[in-house]
Amino acid sequence: MRTKTQPQGCDPIEGENRRYPNGVAFMDGQYLPMSEAKVSVLDWGFLHSDATYDTVHVWEGRFFRLDLHLDRFFRGMERLRMKLPYSREEIEKILANCVALSGHKSSYVEMICTRGGSATFSRDPREAENRFIAFAVPFGSVANKEQLERGLHVAVSDTVRIPPNSVDPSIKNYHWLDLVKGLFDAYDLGAETALIMDTNGNIAEGPGFNVFTVKDGKLKTPAFGVLPGITRQTVFDLCRQTELGVTAADLTRDELKQADEVFITSTAGGIMPVTQVDGLAIGDGRVGDLTRQLMDLYWQKHSDPAWSTAVAYP
Repeated sequence: MRTKTQPQGCDPIEGENRRYPNGVAFMDGQYLPMSEAKVSVLDWGFLHSDATYDTVHVWEGRFFRLDLHLDRFFRGMERLRMKLPYSREEIEKILANCVALSGHKSSYVEMICTRGGSATFSRDPREAENRFIAFAVPFGSVANKEQLERGLHVAVSDTVRIPPNSVDPSIKNYHWLDLVKGLFDAYDLGAETALIMDTNGNIAEGPGFNVFTVKDGKLKTPAFGVLPGITRQTVFDLCRQTELGVTAADLTRDELKQADEVFITSTAGGIMPVTQVDGLAIGDGRVGDLTRQLMDLYWQKHSDPAWSTAVAYP
């Protein structure tokens, strides 16, 4: 079943009798089952990766830090010279409707603006009609339950992240070929995920996540050429509240391997421990105490009204 463009309300859902267990999308003015969500092969988002997006998760029926995700999404559109016919409030309502229609209390929610296309197939991006897409699907994590308990095994690839003077990493984008190459390098080494380098030979980030080290009770995360993740920012906020020292600065490969603790951060999973880098144990090879403390605080904040927003389910 499809519903109209204006995000004024949702079809009623009761218990497990939801119509869209695999998720709901909003495209071309309609709410659709995910299986019906299609993008034209002529859309510049598909042809040229000319798009920006943001992702936010819902946990136990509440968006986490939605305002920060919307802020970044609108900043990205402005810097890419994209415009949409929807206001911030309307987009927030559309996202909530996608979640409510799906019925999922834990969900991964994405908002996308593509360059769209031109009816005359013009190569001039100014003539393209920008397109908005949103969807909510069941929540998924970078790390599975076993990995969260024993820590992820990561390998560092020599692949270099796209230079920030070429593609601004603060604008969330789909330029992932460097990250995908890094993943294959990590798989070849028997690891579960990857970190890649910046143009100066320091650690940058991984596919969809930032990285932190803990050394002598102080935290450090790369500052150059990385996406300033919302979960990364959340770690800074938690450190401020708990009076933990944290800095954003260059992080070498040796510093990473010699850390007492390592963890990664992503909307898709939160704060996730790393216990092995390049086949070598981090610390004593177990999830560190400070990492566990931050993980617990992170999930506790999901019920805090100052950090989260309730979804109105029918």
